[in-house]
Amino acid sequence: MKEYDVAIIGGGINGCGIARDAAGRGLSVLLLEQNDLASGTSSASSKLIHGGIRYLENYDFRLVREALHERELLLKNAPHLCRPMRFVIPHVPSMRPAWIIRIGIKLYDILSGRSILPRSRVLDLADDPAGAPLRNAGGYGFEYSDGVTDDARLVIANAIDARERGAEIRTRTRVVSARRAGKHWELVLAEGAARETIHARALVNAAGPWAGHVLDAIVKSDSQVKMRLVKGSHIVYPRLYEHDRAYVLQNSDGRIVFAIPFGTKYTLIGTTDVEVTGDPGHVSASAEEIRYLCAIAGKFFRASVEPSRVVWTFAGVRPLIDDGKGSASKVSREYEIVGDGSYGEAPLLSLIGGKLTAFRAMSEDVVNRLAHWFAMRPAWTADEPLPGGDLGQGGFDGLLADLARDHAYLPAATANRIAHAYGRRAINMLGDAKRLEDLGERLVGDLYRRELDYLRAQEWAKTAEDVLWRRTKLGIAASESEVAAVRAALSA
Repeated sequence: MKEYDVAIIGGGINGCGIARDAAGRGLSVLLLEQNDLASGTSSASSKLIHGGIRYLENYDFRLVREALHERELLLKNAPHLCRPMRFVIPHVPSMRPAWIIRIGIKLYDILSGRSILPRSRVLDLADDPAGAPLRNAGGYGFEYSDGVTDDARLVIANAIDARERGAEIRTRTRVVSARRAGKHWELVLAEGAARETIHARALVNAAGPWAGHVLDAIVKSDSQVKMRLVKGSHIVYPRLYEHDRAYVLQNSDGRIVFAIPFGTKYTLIGTTDVEVTGDPGHVSASAEEIRYLCAIAGKFFRASVEPSRVVWTFAGVRPLIDDGKGSASKVSREYEIVGDGSYGEAPLLSLIGGKLTAFRAMSEDVVNRLAHWFAMRPAWTADEPLPGGDLGQGGFDGLLADLARDHAYLPAATANRIAHAYGRRAINMLGDAKRLEDLGERLVGDLYRRELDYLRAQEWAKTAEDVLWRRTKLGIAASESEVAAVRAALSA
């Protein structure tokens, strides 16, 4: 029977972050995910790496400051996956007075400390290009810095690093039961029709919105953890404007909605806050939410924003701490680590709540709690690039230059896509290819057989959905024949 120091349930950003951290400190780690990595909330975010400027209205100053610190680390350690972006807030006098917004963005600058990003400023939207796409281009607005990411690929990068440091990553593997057996946890696993039993000295519940189910149905714990499941829905629309900045749109209900450049052809609009019950894995953007997001965008932009022209929708469930707040949008994004077990028993730690941006710090906190049971090396992830993130002095532009020199046959758009996806490891993926034909048959968009084989061998991709919607976003424009080609290649 296999035995590990730590077994982790959940292959989202937190589970993979914890696996990476723990493996890097010398622990033997097993991560278990019932579906694909990042198949839940971790691929359904607003794709933001940010402090959360709207949380200042809730006086969550510590949350914002800590998230801003983590934003800086991600921009440094994963520059291929996380990049800076400027955000524009058009002023709407009837919603928030200008002085409140001005104080808010200045406070955001202060909480950012000595940020690598530009500071906030006031814009004259009649003269600035940011005003051109807006219906009311006169007046003024405010601009501040934050970041965006490819959330699913951020998960994959953490999982790759965890594996390379010794962790075992098992997808499509369900935990049937977990019980304490002396000083160990005994876990029964199901992978297809096969069953396996393993032992772990500690168990970490990082199942996100399924964390309550793990406690109730798998561990059968009497923990009194209270969670609120809040669905956030997004729409992807044909590009509403040409420049590379994002917008923060204020709505009359007090909420804000982001409009963010998404790829080269689209605008991402979101999110909503709707409380849900039931299985978190079966959620989608409702017709009402789609109309809501289109209506808000339509109030601000000159271009029409119609539900019939939405090209993709997605929704995810945020597992938030139930703090008794009435409004779902007001629920804190703080996190909590809940321990279970008496002295001498095998520990169980459950991570509840939190933000995508803060995953590294939360993961470090979880592993620090295990120091009561294990001798381990010090925390290390703050200063270590994620796989592909070691771009060197030339940075991202230097990587593009290397690709242009060594793989001149690649179209510029393809080189840019794979550089963002794999960072410096794009060179490993391309291997010894000297011409486009060396990459094999084209399957979908600009994805060729060699890249698909790489995703299958190195990144746990098993289905067309894994490839088209999480490892890439090529599913947005994929034809039925292209999807069929990916399926056929994966089954070969």
